[in-house]
Amino acid sequence: MNGIKDKKIAFLVANGFEEVELSDPIEALKEAGAITTIVSIEEEKVRAWDKTDWGKDYSVDLHIDNAEANNFDALVLPGGQLNPDFLRMNTKAVNFVKAFAQQEKLIAAICHGPWMLIEADLVRGKRMTSYPSIQTDMKNAGANWVDEEVVEDQGIITSRKPDDIPAFNKAIIEAFEQVTA
Repeated sequence: MNGIKDKKIAFLVANGFEEVELSDPIEALKEAGAITTIVSIEEEKVRAWDKTDWGKDYSVDLHIDNAEANNFDALVLPGGQLNPDFLRMNTKAVNFVKAFAQQEKLIAAICHGPWMLIEADLVRGKRMTSYPSIQTDMKNAGANWVDEEVVEDQGIITSRKPDDIPAFNKAIIEAFEQVTA
């Protein structure tokens, strides 16, 4: 049984997302049969950050103004230092994240992506991880921060860094397998 087949997964990004934290999960989830959509506060294209410099441009499939959590089964929040900072300043982006939580849909965030979970007030009392440099932010927002490859708590999957992407992808796919098992 393939629980992720035909599931619609939104990737919310702004300029400056860490490229492999979008490209690798999209590829893995598509291979598993999911339908992925890049949602952004940018109009037509969004630019990646590739470790130490700007990366590729990616086409935006859906602008945040037209995005509704009702149309998706899950949300992925890639990291990068710039990306979540731009997103958390956008009320529609924050409300988009909140709507996934209100509808009890899977949310996955990696690296600096959990900054959006803080902004949406979704970390309090949950066991989570993130890039180590934002652990104090996570703790101050009420998360039980741990230094682990992947953590899942109450429908939210968090991961630390690009090296953890294989485990992050596996956790997302397994979360859908468990729902439909």
